[in-house]
Amino acid sequence: MFWQQNSAGWWGEGEIKFFMDGDVEFPTICGTGTEDYFGGAWCFRGNYNGPFLGYPLGDSGFNADAPPASRPGNRHILYRFHIMDPIRFEQDLRVTIQAIGWRSEGRYLPLQDDISSVAYWYQAEPHAPFPALGTRDQLEVV
Repeated sequence: MFWQQNSAGWWGEGEIKFFMDGDVEFPTICGTGTEDYFGGAWCFRGNYNGPFLGYPLGDSGFNADAPPASRPGNRHILYRFHIMDPIRFEQDLRVTIQAIGWRSEGRYLPLQDDISSVAYWYQAEPHAPFPALGTRDQLEVV
């Protein structure tokens, strides 16, 4: 996942949610925060790489002596591979992550950050044809 901060302050509080096999309002799996999902509980305390998850690029701002980490424009790279803990679904899967941080007095801050991600899965053969993707205009997030 690539994450660019467009707001000042802590950016990694959002929950990751896995809506599986017909979930609509409530997900089957709901995480506790971006940093927890990527293995950096209680804020990332530095960059790290592991076989299944990591935070190889970015400055989380944990160190109070590093104020530039709180600035808009900072970029973060995070990854997680579900090898040891696969996410199993039968028909459909939708994964979301909240863009939420903190503001003064411990209040949540809805973010307008730029986030991009990619997901891979193993597909058993044979399978039904995949539906056509929407047009560029239909897929645009506004």
